[in-house]
Amino acid sequence: MTDDDPNDPRHFLSAIGEVRRLEHDRAEVHAPRPRARAEKRREDDRAAWRDLLSDPVGATEMQPGDELRFLRAGLNPKILRNLKRGHYRQQDELDLHGLFASEARQAVAAFLNDARAHGRLCVRIVHGKGLRSRQQGPVLKGLVDHWLRQRDDVLAFASARPVDGGTGAVYILLKRARGPG
Repeated sequence: MTDDDPNDPRHFLSAIGEVRRLEHDRAEVHAPRPRARAEKRREDDRAAWRDLLSDPVGATEMQPGDELRFLRAGLNPKILRNLKRGHYRQQDELDLHGLFASEARQAVAAFLNDARAHGRLCVRIVHGKGLRSRQQGPVLKGLVDHWLRQRDDVLAFASARPVDGGTGAVYILLKRARGPG
């Protein structure tokens, strides 16, 4: 055999490097690992059910012309004033017209998560004024108010200027998403 022969056992021995002799020929057997549990997923599922059950039941006290406004504790009131005046550029919009409450909830959550993931800090949600909601009052408007207050990533929100939907829409200021690592 020559040094160029790929079947030469010396190539194999040089490739594996140094070896040590085993003291015995029995395999080391360990107890099987416990099955992996998706704790985070279960936690997320429980949180989703808690959120679902936390929605206000029955008629809302909100009227079609009522303004929405919220400012996270500790923030400068000037932020809310500037938001209400439309001083922040809306980077995306979601229209909830025609959706049932359960569909709207999912749409709002997905919209806000996507907005933050893409670095959008100010968005608008059109919830409608509830003029066709009869005696119930504006259902989606009240629910949007409730959902937004529950989210830690919402810094502030305020009813939009008339040109952007007035009391049938809301501007939302989001917390900046943390970068990777």
